[in-house]
This record gives sequence, structure tokens and C-alpha cells, in this order.
Amino acid sequence: MHQSHQKMFNIEHFVVEGLHCPKCIREIEGTLSANDNINNARVNLSTQRLAIEWKKETPPSTDRTKEVISALEKIGFKAFPFNSSDHLNKEDKIGKSLLRAMLVAAVTSAVVMLQPFIVSQVDIPNLSNAWLDTWFAAIITIPGAAFAGIPFFRSAFRAIKGGRLNMDVPISLAVILTCGMSVFQTYIGSEATYYDAAVMLLFFLLIGRYLDHKMRNQARSVAHDLMSYKSSTATLIHADGETEEIAVEMLIPGQTIQVIAGGRIPVDGTVIAGTSDIDTSLVTGETLPQKAQNGDTVYAGTININGTLKIKIDATSGETLLDEIIELMETAEQGRAKYVRIADRAAQIYAPVVHLLAAGTFTGWFFLSSIGWEASLTNAIAVLIITCPCALGLAVPVVQVVASSRLFTSGVLVKAADGLERLAAIDTVVFDKTGTLTLGQPELANADDEKVTPFTLELAASMAKSSSHPLCRALIVACHERNIPTIATSSEIFEEPGMGLQTTIKGLDVKLGNREWCGIHANYLPNNRYSELWLSVKGAQPVLFCFKDRMRADAHDVVGWFIRRKMKVILLSGDRKDVVEEAAQELGLSRYKHSCKPQDKIEVIERIKSNGSKVLMIGDGINDAPALKAAHVSISPSNAAEISQNAADFIFQSQRMESIIRAFQISVASKKLVFWNFALAGIYNIIAVPFAAAGMITPMIAAIAMSLSSIIVTANALRLNYEKLYKSHEA
Repeated sequence: MHQSHQKMFNIEHFVVEGLHCPKCIREIEGTLSANDNINNARVNLSTQRLAIEWKKETPPSTDRTKEVISALEKIGFKAFPFNSSDHLNKEDKIGKSLLRAMLVAAVTSAVVMLQPFIVSQVDIPNLSNAWLDTWFAAIITIPGAAFAGIPFFRSAFRAIKGGRLNMDVPISLAVILTCGMSVFQTYIGSEATYYDAAVMLLFFLLIGRYLDHKMRNQARSVAHDLMSYKSSTATLIHADGETEEIAVEMLIPGQTIQVIAGGRIPVDGTVIAGTSDIDTSLVTGETLPQKAQNGDTVYAGTININGTLKIKIDATSGETLLDEIIELMETAEQGRAKYVRIADRAAQIYAPVVHLLAAGTFTGWFFLSSIGWEASLTNAIAVLIITCPCALGLAVPVVQVVASSRLFTSGVLVKAADGLERLAAIDTVVFDKTGTLTLGQPELANADDEKVTPFTLELAASMAKSSSHPLCRALIVACHERNIPTIATSSEIFEEPGMGLQTTIKGLDVKLGNREWCGIHANYLPNNRYSELWLSVKGAQPVLFCFKDRMRADAHDVVGWFIRRKMKVILLSGDRKDVVEEAAQELGLSRYKHSCKPQDKIEVIERIKSNGSKVLMIGDGINDAPALKAAHVSISPSNAAEISQNAADFIFQSQRMESIIRAFQISVASKKLVFWNFALAGIYNIIAVPFAAAGMITPMIAAIAMSLSSIIVTANALRLNYEKLYKSHEA
């Protein structure tokens, strides 16, 4: 306990702005590792979080916090201490500012492109339309580009201030020089201006920057949502029987707490008094409540449904299973941050090469020819423009935009901007069962049993109306489907939490519940494959109602599709052995594991990943969230727990699973198109740069060529709209 708190006490979290590539991580971690008071510094690229573990002898202070912020400022990064609510508000403002910049760039581009039509409507004596064209473009473009370029200008300034080069430096330089030269050309009366190239470049790059920002916001929300499952207070029972409401952090193992019906269990512990149903979906992912009675273990974050429990504390805040799930989530998220996107790798060498080429062009022409500085600078600008990373910046986001649109029409929502790249690489598919392969809705499975008559169904459902238990609701649904009316019982119905219902009908005792409640011997009609309710009427044989979770209509076809493509398919479930075995047999799976807790699922995934495999995890429960984050890529259904949807990279909307196959097909096609786009951008630069450096291409032609490269990349991405996708009738 003390050690755990001591460790947490010496870890400080920061948010770092301006992280765009793995090189930034290396620079930050390398700088901070030189501090003798720091044990470890770890940067998470996806969340832009920095975790610093201070040495024990370094007490918390504002000085050590300022020391970190100052060290990062020296290398061009802005950092501030992490605060959940403040950070979310700040990120919301950043997202809105990017969106505003993108809209300004779009409007400015549209106006500049329409300027000939606009100017043609104006007739001013002694002023030519050409003169009006250029000045009108200047008046519109300069403030528009200045505003839209703020995200890039700010990033470039910090990088240069810290002695670094990043992708935003050549972007900023090209925009500034292009606008500056255009203004100069406008001033001297030349029609060779390049305003449209500057704002179009900003517009397309802002699309990519905004998508990246949205992806990181989704990653940040996961840990925040998990924290909401932690209780802040608990009801402590003192030795004299008196109760007291205290903060969870003050509890000590061995103490006894009380949790009333409807309350969330605040710690891990053992039930010492009381019986109740517990919503354990946080741990098992199963929708059916689990009975908890004397001697059973319960976990923090789970919900006590209908009875009062006294619990002896086994683990307190910081050491519970819920805390372990949060830790697993952070570890998985950190692992994902090591993924380096293709655009980032290309950008590492892009910026210095572009600057060297432009500087070399200017120097060569200025010193080795007699064309003068203006022409030399014009040639250098042509190099900057023609090599401007518009096509490179579009290579990924334009495919993502087209793919996201195609996926939306196929019933899939994309949450992670780089999810398509990762999905295309999978070779292993891991399915959760309940709520994923199945609908998570129990239904009556033995309606054809001779004892399950309309009368017994009517009697059982009439009692079930007084309970909110999922199996009771399933009984009522079964009656409605068979047009069997339920009746109002004349006697009061008593419910024993975790056991069942009891009432009196015409002087006869009637019970509905589990075997123990109804007095059914364990060897009578043994059943290990289905959830069950028993109806017991005095003087009559008991009636067994069996319930099975309905499999999604196309689950078998979807699983078979992946198997036929030589992928490993694994079923991981928190459900009972017999239930999982039956589901695996029905789906034709030989690889499966039952009774899985969150750490079990993540251990299986990590073991698979250690062999070099790329895992797709498909799950819906709260307990699946760490596994969804640990997997190479993840998908959840739309009816999944909110925390799982936040953790997943994709959400499929319909109750059919064919959308998963379509998402995979689109991801594979997208990956090919991204590589084609990079190849096209590379070929374009190989051909165009030598001509620009040789002075054979003017800035106007360079701007046209740059725009043409963007059009080619976009047209290539649009091929995705014609990709043939899986249909449910296909084998």
C-alpha cells in the first residue's frame, strides 16, 4: 500500500504540444534523461502525454515542474502539467482553431479561384482587369493565409527556436516566400502571381492536421472514461456497528464496508454478509448478473443490483482490479505510440532535403550566373513550391477521407486516423463472444420442451414482470412472441436478491428462480450449457426454462471468411466453459478460451504479438477495453459499452458483422493506394525538382505542377469508390 502510493506520489504527468513524429519523442526523452533527479521519462505520441518518474529523494515542488517545462522550451516544445478537465477544454479549443483555420483556407481558395469572374463584374475607369485581378487576390490571400497558416507558423517557429527542423518549416517557408514574391510581383505590375498555390496548400494540409487531432482526442478519452467507474466514497462499518461515509483513499485492507442495492462497489473484497446480484460486466463482459453471497469475491467498479452486502476489504484504491485495468490500458496505449506512420518517416528526411535544394538553387544561380538575386530567388521559390509537401501531405489523409466515406456507407465509423493502415496488416482475429458474436440478449432456448406450455410460460412471465433481471425480461419477450398474455397476480410477489421470486396463487406456493431457491436437486436435469430459471409450483413437477444468447445472423459466415483466408481466428470469452465450447463448435473454431478476465485477454494478445503477429480485436464489453487498446487494431459494435467504443479504432453500426469484412477489404485497398500515392509523389519530385533547380520552371509552372500532383494523388484515392466489397450472399 505504502509503496504503491509512494510510486504514484513520484510520477508527474505533463501535456506536450507540437508532437508530430517519433523524432520528437527521442529528443524529449533524451533531454530529460540527462536530469539526475529523473528515473524515467516516457512520452506517449498518441495522447501527447509525458510521464516523469522522479527519484524518491526528489519531493514534489513547483521548482521541479518548472525545471521540466523550461528544459522542453529550450528544445522548442511547450509543456504544462496535466489536469484532466483543463486539458480536455484546451484540446477542444485547439480542435476548433484548426477547424476555423481550415474553413478560412477553404473560403479563401474558393474566392481566389473565382476572382476573374468577380473582377469581371467591376468596371473602374483607367484600371485594367489584370491589375484588379492581382490586387484583389493579394487583399484576399494575405490575411487568409496568415490566419490559416498559424498552426504551421507556430510549430515552425518553435522548432527553429529549439534548433530543430520539422515538416512545418518548409511549409511555412514556402507559404511566406510565395506570398511575399506574389506581393512583390503584384507591386511591379507582373501577372505571374501564386496566391492560389499558397492557400490551397494550407487547406489540404489542415485537413490532415485536423484528422490527426481528432484521433488523439479519442485516445485521450479512454482513460478519462475508465476513471468514472471508480467510487470516491465508501460506507465504512466500525467495530461498534456504526457506519461512516469516508473517502475511498482512506480505507485499509481488513476493514468492512457496506454497499446498498444500486451502489457501485468501491474496492476489491470478499462478501461476509448478504446476498445480491452483481453486474460484473466490467470484469467478465457478460450481460447476465452474477450471484454474490458469503465468501464470494467482488471487484471495484462492479454494481450491486438488488441486495445489501457487507464486504471485507482485500484491496483498496490504487491496487484494485479496476486500477489494474486502467494500468493495462495505459500500457497498451503506450505500446501503440511506437507505431510510426509512413508519412512521419518520410517527413524526417523531407524538410532538410527541401531546404538544401532551395538554398543550393539560390546560391548556385546567384554566384555562378549573372541573372541577379531576383531571378535566383524566383528559381529557389520554384524549388520550394514544386517540392512543397502538398502531395506528400495528401497521400494519407485523402485516402482516409475517401475510405471513411466508403466505410460509412458500409455501416462502419472510423475513429482512428491511422486505423486503416493497421487493419490492413492483420493476420490474427480475436473475437469476444457476448455482445460481439452474439447479440447480448438472452432468449428462451427450450420453448419446444413439453413442460414449457403456454400455461407455465404465462405463470412464469406474470411473476417475472416484477423483476428487472435479464432472464425475467426474456421470459416476458417469449410470451409476447407467442401472443401469450401475462396476468396480474392477486398476491404480493417477494424477491430474494440473487435467488428468485415467490408468491402465492390459489393457496399454492409458487417460486421462480435458481435451483437452490426452487429446491431442485443438482442432479435433476443437469444443465451446464444454458442460463436457467426454474418454476416451482407445490404439488407439480418443476419446469426448467433455458436461455441462450442469440448468435448474430452472419457470425458463422464472417468467421469462416477469415479462416478461409488463412488467418488465425480465436474466441476469448468471460463466459462459462460449456457455453464457450458450444459457441466455438457452432462457429467452427478450434482456438478458444473461456472464463477470461481482462488480464487474461490482454495476456493472450501480448503473447500472439510477441510472435510477430498483428492482432485485430473485436469486442464490446468494458472488460474488453484494455484488450482493444493492446491489439494492433480494434473494432466494437455500436451497442458496445461506451468505454469500449472509445477504445476501439472502428465501430460497426448494424447487427450484421459483414461490415467487419468490408472494413478489412477497404483497409487493404487503402494501404495499396497510400503506397501508390507516395510513389506518385516521389516520381513527381524526381522529375520536377531538377527542372526547377535548372531554372526551366517558373514559380507559376511550379504552382501548376504542384497542384497537378495533388490532383493526381486525389484521383488515385478516388479509385477506392469502385472497390468491390463483400456481400452477405457470398461464400
